[in-house]
Amino acid sequence: MGSVSNCSMRSILIMRLGQIILLSTLILGSTCPAVALTHSRRGPTSPRIGKRTSKTKPQSQRTIDDERATQIQSALIRSGYLSGEPSGHWDAETQAAMEKLQGDNGWQTKLVPDSRAIIKLGLGSSTASGNSLADQATLSTSSQPNAFSR
Repeated sequence: MGSVSNCSMRSILIMRLGQIILLSTLILGSTCPAVALTHSRRGPTSPRIGKRTSKTKPQSQRTIDDERATQIQSALIRSGYLSGEPSGHWDAETQAAMEKLQGDNGWQTKLVPDSRAIIKLGLGSSTASGNSLADQATLSTSSQPNAFSR
């Protein structure tokens, strides 16, 4: 019977060793991602560590100049969205009138003025408003009789 207890003792030791290896693998595997997340991540092309340089972004237009504000106000007055005389300054009243124009046409009202609103007011470029040279040529020839029609 001595050999049976030796054999069962050996089995118990092997099971204990397997449990210890399994437990240590689980502990090690669960801590490695936590360590990896604490380090800052850099892209493969990032050459500098700790020293950041900021590139200046090009400034977008923040305000509307007085001449353009006068043009827009005059057009808003003509279209009935603004009353009075053009002040020449982009003010809250002009902003509200432009938002109303854009909202009435189903356009966004967060960014004012919208390019579509400028075109609708007749202040866009000639090609943007649909009055291109090709369109003008079509209009002028459409009023003339066609030589090929009978």
